[in-house]
Amino acid sequence: MSSRPAFSCLGPSALRAPTRREALYGLGASLGSVAFSALMAQEQQAASGPLPRLPHVAKAKARQVIFLMMEGGPSHLDTFDPKPMLEKLHLREFVREGNQKSAMESGRRYYVRSPFKFLRAGQSGADMAENWTHLAKVADELCFFRGCTVDSVNHPTAMYQMNCGNRFGGDPGLGAWVNYGLGSLNANLPGFVVLPEVSYPQGGAANWGNGFLPAQYQGTPLRPRGAPILDLSPQPGTSREAQRRNLDFIAKLNAAHAQRHAGQDALAARMANYELAFRMQMEVPEVLDLTRESEATREQYGLNAEATAGFGRKCLLARRLIEQGVRFVQLYHGSWDSHDYIERAHGNLVRAVDQPIAALIRDLRQRGLLESTLIVWCGEFGRTPDNGVRGGTAYGRDHNPNAMTLWLAGGGCRAGHTVGQTDELGMQAVEGRAHLRDFHVTLLRLLGLDDNKLTYYHAGRFKQLSQFGGRVIEELLA
Repeated sequence: MSSRPAFSCLGPSALRAPTRREALYGLGASLGSVAFSALMAQEQQAASGPLPRLPHVAKAKARQVIFLMMEGGPSHLDTFDPKPMLEKLHLREFVREGNQKSAMESGRRYYVRSPFKFLRAGQSGADMAENWTHLAKVADELCFFRGCTVDSVNHPTAMYQMNCGNRFGGDPGLGAWVNYGLGSLNANLPGFVVLPEVSYPQGGAANWGNGFLPAQYQGTPLRPRGAPILDLSPQPGTSREAQRRNLDFIAKLNAAHAQRHAGQDALAARMANYELAFRMQMEVPEVLDLTRESEATREQYGLNAEATAGFGRKCLLARRLIEQGVRFVQLYHGSWDSHDYIERAHGNLVRAVDQPIAALIRDLRQRGLLESTLIVWCGEFGRTPDNGVRGGTAYGRDHNPNAMTLWLAGGGCRAGHTVGQTDELGMQAVEGRAHLRDFHVTLLRLLGLDDNKLTYYHAGRFKQLSQFGGRVIEELLA
């Protein structure tokens, strides 16, 4: 009897693991058939490229998003949610209710009042700290939400949850989901562009990754200093015609390879990225050239002042990207992690973003783009009404997942309203309380997307941004 293994006669194909399609097809009827149909639809959608797709919900006003991510956790108590009770309790000893504590928490702690006075801004009477001097002038464009809660007190996991819906990373970013659902409005530019700081946020590039979605949906970060995109221009002496011939030759080789390795999303994405990079060489330099803007516009965004120039450039660039059809633009600013010296720290941070954000809102309104562009301002969690005392005025605040304030503008939100309320100390959201997954579902709805329909079959189940469903916060909708 031969010692050759019995399965060798089946050929090389029997030695490899089955593909996703083969495995699902083998499941036969019921769930297997549903999953196989979903997989086929996903592959067809991925192959369709950046073409725009119809939303699930008719008459949605928002078509694009500018997401202003204030990394580090802005204090709602020192920005948009005043608490007079803290004036009375200032420096009295604090006792936390419940067991959830921050990793930074230790020793005796005390109530801390806000170092900022508050005012009522606009006809809506929005609560805003007095140092939001520019944003106060567009207060009636804003919809404040004070009822949002999250699950983590630590920055990396909280960042992942805000950006991806999952505290542990590896899932698609918000912009990836939106582009998967709606497609791109400009085939010559990435559908999801990220404007980070020099130092990436906690959690790194996974905050804007594609996760289990095809790689073409991941965010494209632009460098804040130097050339926004490295190697964007061809080498000296290389013509467009020569580049085209090279790409055509590479495409033939890749196509042959793809036929031998069906279902490889990474290869398909790589081929698409080669073509996108070629098209970007013609369009991106003009989009990123802020010298094309008038001096009045540059002044409006604060580009001529040191304190506001950095974030002002990001906001102006975001407007230009939106004009050119980029679906989702995310801007980062940090760090708002003010455990001490909150008057100085938050004061400088507000000064850096106040004028640029107000300019962005006015500029979009004047150009007729605000109604179709949803602006989101948020951090990854709120902050507590207490901190330890280190002497002098070194007061700050700790991490708080149970209460935070974020706001929306444009895109069909309920402008000129404040939704939700925290308790008298700002420790807990008590009215209009909703989990972050509900906010994510609401964000999708403003774009005409249904979280229950925006799914992707992966690892044996249909996955979605909210993880396992949520409710639309109707009070945030116009």
